[in-house]
Amino acid sequence: MTGARHRLTGRLTVALPPGEAFHLFTAQGERRWAPRWEPSFPAPAADDAEPGTVFQTPDHDHGRTTTWIVVDATPGRRIRYARVTPGVSAGTVSVVLDEAGAHSRVTVSYELTALSSDGAVHLRRFADGYSAFLNAWQDAIAEALREDSQGPVA
Repeated sequence: MTGARHRLTGRLTVALPPGEAFHLFTAQGERRWAPRWEPSFPAPAADDAEPGTVFQTPDHDHGRTTTWIVVDATPGRRIRYARVTPGVSAGTVSVVLDEAGAHSRVTVSYELTALSSDGAVHLRRFADGYSAFLNAWQDAIAEALREDSQGPVA
């Protein structure tokens, strides 16, 4: 085994207060801004931020499925997930929202361990591109919010 473990933390800004921005970081809420984000729930979930909620997401590029579990959450403030992609990596993802005027300062932390040598290569690439990854999140969220504020196009 490779023993590769990565602890990555970065920040982005969302033009909504934390109470409104929180939903953007839930399984269903991420659909609003993340292309190809398609969570499926093996059991009904009335509240996708409730601890114990399980969902899965496909990786269309590599044919893998990641299983996510909501570990804990404080609505409007933070949410933490455990996630496992078999044969690739396992770990946690946490999102913490802090007030920044009328905006949210969002801290996103991934703590992942490789489960194989291929997983170690994948995690190294992910770590190397982490800053750009979060910048893409920020841009996609900003675009979704712009589209929402403009209303439907006739």
